Amino acid sequence: MKERYVCNGFSLVELSIVLVILGLLVGGVLSGQSLIRAAQLRAVTTEYKRYYAATQSFRDKYFALPGDMTNATSFWGIAGGTGSDATCQTTVSTDARTCNGNGDGTVTFSTGSYEYFRFWQHLAAAGLIEGTYTGMTSGANLYAPGVNIPVTKLGSNIGWFVYTDATVSGHAFFFDGTNRGRFSVLIPNAAAPYGSYGTMSPTDTWNIDTKMDDGKPATGSVVSTWGSALSQSGTSCTTAASGADLTAIYVLTNNNTDCTPIFRYQF
Repeated sequence: MKERYVCNGFSLVELSIVLVILGLLVGGVLSGQSLIRAAQLRAVTTEYKRYYAATQSFRDKYFALPGDMTNATSFWGIAGGTGSDATCQTTVSTDARTCNGNGDGTVTFSTGSYEYFRFWQHLAAAGLIEGTYTGMTSGANLYAPGVNIPVTKLGSNIGWFVYTDATVSGHAFFFDGTNRGRFSVLIPNAAAPYGSYGTMSPTDTWNIDTKMDDGKPATGSVVSTWGSALSQSGTSCTTAASGADLTAIYVLTNNNTDCTPIFRYQF
C-alpha cells in the first residue's frame, strides 16, 4: 500500500494573526524609536538650561564668566607658564589646574586664547558641572566630546560648544544679527567648530525651537545654522538663500542632519 503525505498550509485566519503580530511588533519598534528620539531632544534642552544656570551661578560666585576669569589660577592652580601667557594656554590640564582668561567679559573664540575650552574646565573645577576637561585642543580633533567639551545626549561624538560674539554678517553658517553669546550642539572637526555637517534634522531643530522659542530659525533665543554649507544632502536646513534672510523657515521635508541648533544667551 502506498503512503500518502498531506501538506497542510496556513489558513487565512492564521496568516491574518501572523500579519497582525508582525504589524504590532513593527509599530512597537517605530514607536519606541520615536520615544527615544523625543527623550534625546528633551535632554538637549535640559542640558542647555543646566549649563546656562551653572554659568550664572559661576558668575555670581566669582564675578566673572568661566573661561574669561582673570584670577582662575588663584583658586585652582596654574597649569603652566605664568597662568596667563601662551605657555599656559597651550598646556593640557590633567586636573583642576588651569589658566586665566583676559577678563574682557566674553568667552573668546580664537586660537591662542582657548577661553571656549577653559570655560568648561572652570565650571567643572568650581563643582558646577560634572566631568573633567583639559581646557585645550585635543590632537587631530579640535573639539573632542568628553575630553575638552561635554558630551550631549545625542551621541558620544556630539558635544557642546560655547562662545560669545558681536555682530554677524555674511557668514556661511549663521544668520545675520547681533548675539551676546551662543551655546551650540556640534560634531567635532579638526579645523572649525561646525565642521562640514550638522547635528540635527530640520524637524528636530524646529521641534526644540518651537518648544523653547518662536519656531523660526533666524530669530529669537533659539536659532539654527541657515544653509547648505553644513549640508550632507544638498538640501538646506532652512529656506534661506543667505544669512540675511531673517524670514526663512525650516525645510521640514528634509530628514537629513543638516541643522545645528544654537541657544543664544544673555548675561
